[in-house]
Amino acid sequence: MIMIRAIIRPEKTDCVLASLMEAGFPAVTKFPVVGRGKQRGIKIGEITYDEISKNLIFTVVKPQDKDFVVKTIIKAARTGDKGAYGDGKIFITPVLESYTISSGIKELPSGELEEVKI
Repeated sequence: MIMIRAIIRPEKTDCVLASLMEAGFPAVTKFPVVGRGKQRGIKIGEITYDEISKNLIFTVVKPQDKDFVVKTIIKAARTGDKGAYGDGKIFITPVLESYTISSGIKELPSGELEEVKI
């Protein structure tokens, strides 16, 4: 299993979520975050904004779906044809195991399922 975390512009969030839903990946967690990238914030006139509002979305997918999901996010989150500074960043990490609380099922990267004894 692969976790995909994407930091995106707030105004692009609905488009990204709709694109993922349409592509068959409805399971997404989203929350607002603040931060800055390489550009070190934004300066408008005499005011510098160090922390810029973004949204963080993440999803867990099968390894064979990773590239497709990443491309779907990039296409939906990019500003214009070539993109712009501040469009965001995507991070990929392996997931060692996951647990479904309601059923007590543990899922391993191999796809193997195991019941957790409580």
